[in-house]
Amino acid sequence: MDEHNRNIHGVLFDLDGVLYVDSQPIPGAVEAVAKIKAGGWICRFVTNTSTSSLATLERKIRALGFPVERSEIISAPQAALRHLRTTGLSAHLLLEDDVKADFAGIPQASMEDAEALVLGDIPEVWTHDCLDRMFNAILRGAQLIAVHKNRFWQTGQGLRMDIGGLVAALEYCAGVRPWVMGKPSADFFAIALRDMGLPPERVAIVGDDIEADIGGGRAAGLYGILVRTGKFRPFQLETGSMQPDRIIDSIADLPDLLVDTLFP
Repeated sequence: MDEHNRNIHGVLFDLDGVLYVDSQPIPGAVEAVAKIKAGGWICRFVTNTSTSSLATLERKIRALGFPVERSEIISAPQAALRHLRTTGLSAHLLLEDDVKADFAGIPQASMEDAEALVLGDIPEVWTHDCLDRMFNAILRGAQLIAVHKNRFWQTGQGLRMDIGGLVAALEYCAGVRPWVMGKPSADFFAIALRDMGLPPERVAIVGDDIEADIGGGRAAGLYGILVRTGKFRPFQLETGSMQPDRIIDSIADLPDLLVDTLFP
């Protein structure tokens, strides 16, 4: 569909790298989100962050000045929680304690006895011994559930490796395909679209990750807007097969884009 024939009624915002980096808002981001919400666009805030509960995410985002409600946040751990509730599997949670609080009611077991391993970003347990135990648990039949499979993320000190490489190592050694819960999973975007009550062609995804945000969103039928903030690096456009529908300098440019181009 030509962008001039698109009526965008909803926006999915990635969080880290789009709205803020660490605890510093991107210049103009707070005002942009407020303007877009005031303009009537349906907004959801989607994240692969696996270290914070929904309550913690809401407090952080609101403390930075963004007008966000908890019901508008859709996180990868929440997608994993839905999967466990649907399947009824017992789980061993390799997650921060704050995130584990959201999994109350899910049957839990030791790594050796669990029917599923839920992997999040918890660096202190990523030892060779821990990886070996996970590897053997998977060989015994445990389902490998990755909260996400990101390559890296942006911090105030620069780029840092994310858990995608560790997930890939387990995938390769055990010969299994993990269930990836967050972006770019089609199921994750389906959850967001159902929550918004909109078809994919009426929704834009705004992100700094060309694979997880833009690649996943476009594969699901969304309009992909890449920002030049956060983890964005020009080489990704030069070496990757996935291209965004539009590139903007930052989220501060989004209100004008929505009004002038995507909502004719």
